Amino acid sequence: MTAPVDVAPAPAPVPPPPRLAPTPTPWFGRLTGRSSWPGWANLAAVVGVTLVALSQLHPSLLLANTTTAGGDTGAHVMLPAFLKSHLLTHGQVTGWDPDWYDGFPLYTFYFPLPGLITVAFNAVFSYDVAFKLVTVLGTLTLPACAWAFGRMAGLRDPGPGCLAAATLPFLFEPSFSIYGGNILSTLAGEYSFSLSLSFALLFLGVWALGLRTGRHRALAAMLFAVTLLCHLLPALFAAAGAGVWLLLDADLVRGIRLGRRGRQARRRWSGRFLWSVAAGAIGVGLSAWWLLPFGSEQDYTTNMGYTKVLGYPHLLFPASARWVLAADLVGLVALVLRRNRVALFIVVMGGLSAAAVCLDPAGKLYNARFLPFWFLCLYLLAGYAVAETVAGLARWNRRRRLDQWVEVVRQRLGSIPEAPWQPGSRISRFRRPTPPGFAAGAVVGPLVALAAACLAVVPPLVLPASALSHVGVTVGADQPSAWADWNYSGYERKPDFPEYHAVIQMMAKVGATEGCGRAMWEYDPSENRFGTTMSLMLLPYWTNGCIDSMEGLLFESASSTPFHFINQNELSVNPSDAVVGLPYGGLNVPLGIEHLQEMGVKYFLAASTTVETAAAADPALTQVGSTGPWSTSYNGEALDTTWKVYRVADSALVQPLPDRPVVWKGVSPSQKSWLAPAVSWYDDPTRWDVVPLAAGLPAWPRVPASETRPAAVTEPATTVSHVIQTDTSISFHVDRIGTPVEVKVSYFPNWKATGADGPWRAAPNLMVVVPTSHDVTLTYGSSPSDEIGQAISLVALLVAVAVAVAERRRRRARRSGPVTPAAAGR
Repeated sequence: MTAPVDVAPAPAPVPPPPRLAPTPTPWFGRLTGRSSWPGWANLAAVVGVTLVALSQLHPSLLLANTTTAGGDTGAHVMLPAFLKSHLLTHGQVTGWDPDWYDGFPLYTFYFPLPGLITVAFNAVFSYDVAFKLVTVLGTLTLPACAWAFGRMAGLRDPGPGCLAAATLPFLFEPSFSIYGGNILSTLAGEYSFSLSLSFALLFLGVWALGLRTGRHRALAAMLFAVTLLCHLLPALFAAAGAGVWLLLDADLVRGIRLGRRGRQARRRWSGRFLWSVAAGAIGVGLSAWWLLPFGSEQDYTTNMGYTKVLGYPHLLFPASARWVLAADLVGLVALVLRRNRVALFIVVMGGLSAAAVCLDPAGKLYNARFLPFWFLCLYLLAGYAVAETVAGLARWNRRRRLDQWVEVVRQRLGSIPEAPWQPGSRISRFRRPTPPGFAAGAVVGPLVALAAACLAVVPPLVLPASALSHVGVTVGADQPSAWADWNYSGYERKPDFPEYHAVIQMMAKVGATEGCGRAMWEYDPSENRFGTTMSLMLLPYWTNGCIDSMEGLLFESASSTPFHFINQNELSVNPSDAVVGLPYGGLNVPLGIEHLQEMGVKYFLAASTTVETAAAADPALTQVGSTGPWSTSYNGEALDTTWKVYRVADSALVQPLPDRPVVWKGVSPSQKSWLAPAVSWYDDPTRWDVVPLAAGLPAWPRVPASETRPAAVTEPATTVSHVIQTDTSISFHVDRIGTPVEVKVSYFPNWKATGADGPWRAAPNLMVVVPTSHDVTLTYGSSPSDEIGQAISLVALLVAVAVAVAERRRRRARRSGPVTPAAAGR
């Protein structure tokens, strides 16, 4: 027998040695140690640019409770207020605004997020202060967003800080004042563009980081949606940049190779492509609730007819940019030598922006609106040039010190002829110079860039203004400072505010005694003395919605805009004629009053003696108020103005049609198809008995738009009464059903009728219904594109949350390390 054998037990697993946690550095040491100096230098660059910009925007005025004036901004001020008091109370962000143009869809064709931010700020600040802060938000965040872009895109110090400093001369760029991005454009009304541009840079940085790491899909998607909801054009820039980042990926070129490395590169690039598709789809989906109606209902917008801005050398290379172009040449040389992908991205985006300026066809996208992106890329490339110059000098200095050390060592050790000493050889007690805990260029670079930027935009620190002007540097920030003072001092602090206030009070009194309604006011450039030529657009704002203004901002958002400017041309001595290409006939007060009757305008406000004399002779007008005379001056010219307001007869909001309408054949809703025949009909009052429609009852005659005298078929008479208008509905009573009724409110497909067939679009841009009940109600509701967009955004939001949660769990799993087999079996 075999003796039993004792089996030794398996040795217990040896526990891993305990990890020695690094001794934590006190927070004060982390903030003051040498390794933190580059961070402080970056912070100094960002804060320095922000403070210089803020100093020119007059912080004391930003916090003053005055109503913002100046350019388009002076009319923008009423939009967030309407959003807060009307749309949000109905659970809407976009909706109908009856205050301008016979009514128009507010925030359907304009960007809602800045308005929402204003409402949010209003929870903390007064409305006037909240609005002002939002108008400067894009300007003040651009330096930080440029720094974040550089950091996340992989640019090493001092690059990000230099990019932040480069935004300062961009903000004070003097060659344009309305296209967007710089302070002048922001003060002129393009504050939504400025805010969107900041978000666009932040998005492009996150996108670059996500392509490298495979993370942040949800964040990138959210930032793209935020960029788009602030302004379309920076969103296009951001979308193009996302594509450029993907195309500049090194694995795209490596994937051309054959073999294992080529397959691996193609696999990596495919993963990044799928990441891009997912992030882009989620981003578009998050904004679909606004984007889908914006795109699907473009037929009901107005093309202002702006022509292309030519003279590309002057546009792209103005005299004020000579110095930055010189810096860009240095940046291009550094790009070639250093082969930096971030700099290449900036160059490619600048080239695409310049191509858009030159090649964009005439249309709704005005080619000069792409100019800010070109200048932004110019200045960012100049910032990169400063970064590489400083870094190059720091490297040269390190090599110089090393060479000096080598020379000292050679002198002390001597040299052996058979085996000369080499720099890599180990030597005894002579220590090689060691670099400090930070790169000197990383600290000096942002500070040098900030100093150079300040030299370009503030009163000269070293060189006299005459010397700087020779290289195109515009010394002084006086123009932005003066504009900011004009805007943020507000309407209330203008010298002619008493006159403006008297006009508003007169209209409020007329509304109280004669009834609320729309007002058409005579335009004149001298009205800028009140704060902006658009100051009277705020009649609804000051009168709590009682007196609407026919003229408003957001020209493109209303299909009735062209007809308003025809009226303005007929009723103003110095009209603006804002819509290009209309058949303006010049001053003609009697025809203008007929047009006001057709558009349902209740009041006409005149200021010039010429127009008031013609108005006094018109039997359709009755003077119901006046204020003045007011003696002042504008641009050195003395003014004596007496404002007179007249009530317009036969301008009911709802009235029956005397004759049966006709339906135009071959006329589509688009402006190109509808506008020309509608304007032709509008300019000939003898044709108004028979109203043409875009659609209608099957029994109504169909005629070509060229038919100027269709047969008139008399309709049975009916009486309209009990007309009630709210911000979302119009209701009325008729004593006979079946007779067509004209509702003098701008047509839009979201209008739905209860108790009537229709509504149908009627020339010039009103509505016609046929009552099927004695009580009729028209309600502005949601369209199919609204509902589909909202559903897509809800799904995209759920997907974004799921993606963010999944990424967070994966990061936690990676931090916890691999799971042991024993733990996995439990």
